[in-house]
Amino acid sequence: MQPCFVVFVDLSAGAARAAHYAALLGAPRQVRLELVNVCQAPMLSSELAFVPMPYVDRLQTEADAALQELAEGLPTAAGASVLMPPLADAVQQAITRFHPLLLAMGLSAEPDLLDQLLHNQALPVLRATHRPLLLVPEAGPPPEMPRRVLVAVDGEHFILGEAALALAPLLASWKATFSVVHVRPALDGAAEQADQYTRVGEPLRQLLPLATAPQLYNDDDPAATILRARAELQADLLILIARPRSFLGRLFHHSVTAQVLRGCAVPVLLLPAHGPGVPDWMPSMS
Repeated sequence: MQPCFVVFVDLSAGAARAAHYAALLGAPRQVRLELVNVCQAPMLSSELAFVPMPYVDRLQTEADAALQELAEGLPTAAGASVLMPPLADAVQQAITRFHPLLLAMGLSAEPDLLDQLLHNQALPVLRATHRPLLLVPEAGPPPEMPRRVLVAVDGEHFILGEAALALAPLLASWKATFSVVHVRPALDGAAEQADQYTRVGEPLRQLLPLATAPQLYNDDDPAATILRARAELQADLLILIARPRSFLGRLFHHSVTAQVLRGCAVPVLLLPAHGPGVPDWMPSMS
């Protein structure tokens, strides 16, 4: 079966940018794109008890035409689908139909819209699928193949599931330089940090092509440290490990992942992971 990415689009400029970037990333492995527009009827006034069917039909027809136009403008083969159910159901339908390697969507530059997308779309997608999720900011330089990829890890052990490890051939096909930044609190000594990275870095050896030696960053503000490392290393793609209790937990807006996404100028690839002995489908209680 030909590998596939599913890109959730809303027909905005940011969504088109995400689709073009996903097409570039998948080109070396001849990945097919499936553009999925989750078409929701707008909220109606309380006086109306139903959505007139002609209106719904017209809404879907217009979305179909715009989606086909976007698909035809991409540098790779792309299908297009308009799904009408709520987001969670539409995501599951797309997973069942296309079996994608990863999911992708655009990120708004507006803080309020960004928070809304992260909390109401990105978070449910990760919760529902535990698949890698590529988030592409709508602002920034034109999309191009990554040349320098930064992977950020902390001191906690994690296990990558099959969905994340399945990306290893794709990452190797980019011919990019991969660097690893190991972020630890400033209180930890260098020797202890090196030992901790030896333990937590094992899962990365199953995922990454040959990477440079990890750079150790001491800081009590992990999000700011990751963003600083990204800028210093001039990375054009950032990979983060998303644990259930951090990114998928109730304290989403306080998580390191959320803070990094709000301040990152380059695309971010989130890889869901879980701790030893804990299935990656198990929800967090924290």
